[in-house]
Amino acid sequence: MDAGKQKKVIWITGASSGIGFSLVERYLARGYHVLASARTEGKLVDFITNEALIFIPYDVTDDTQIDSVRDLLLQHTPHLDCVILNAGNCEYLDINNPDWSMMKRVMSVNYFGLVNSVEVCLPLLKKAQQPHLVGVSSQAVQAAFTQAEAYGASKAAVRYFLSSLRVDLLSSNIDVTCILPGFVDTPLTQKNTFSMPFLMSSEQAAVRIEAAIEKRPYEYAFPKRLTAMLWVAKQFPKRWAAMTAPKY
Repeated sequence: MDAGKQKKVIWITGASSGIGFSLVERYLARGYHVLASARTEGKLVDFITNEALIFIPYDVTDDTQIDSVRDLLLQHTPHLDCVILNAGNCEYLDINNPDWSMMKRVMSVNYFGLVNSVEVCLPLLKKAQQPHLVGVSSQAVQAAFTQAEAYGASKAAVRYFLSSLRVDLLSSNIDVTCILPGFVDTPLTQKNTFSMPFLMSSEQAAVRIEAAIEKRPYEYAFPKRLTAMLWVAKQFPKRWAAMTAPKY
């Protein structure tokens, strides 16, 4: 970024590890003023002396924090040029011993947490010259995955919410992008016991997401090999189900 230009300001949720942390690293390197949120600092302590980074604690599931988090953001900036709503969680449903309460837990983070975050940041985005709202969904919405009832449903809700929001924010000149990552090596996916095709590091994912955000697409799904595989799965759903169903 040119020294004579004012620093752009970005807010990133789910920033203490995984993709969110890697995005923080990249935007700091680009000269952005980064406001990073998570429940705890996590890996963000590595940047505690960086004046371009401000940590703002935020539990996205707690809607009583909406006004206070917005006030904290406003203490550091009058506007937000870009927002990346990345906070997320994953639990898997064991259909033979189901914990149905997980549906609410996962939805409260992945969907309602994103909705809460939009309520936090929308007034600040409206004050920017070229505002950009980015939300992270998942390639899991492209085809059914075993035990992913909670996670997939929450990410499908995110995708539709962002699609509809995009239409309603046209008059405010706010671009809305939905990111659909494939399998990324993060603390969440490290718990998985199944094969994860085309797995990539969080750093590799952040490079792709950052490049996509520059183009302001409606949607960006990656990697393309997984996108192609899931496109085939959608064309042959019965075969896909037979291939991927667990063998009890």
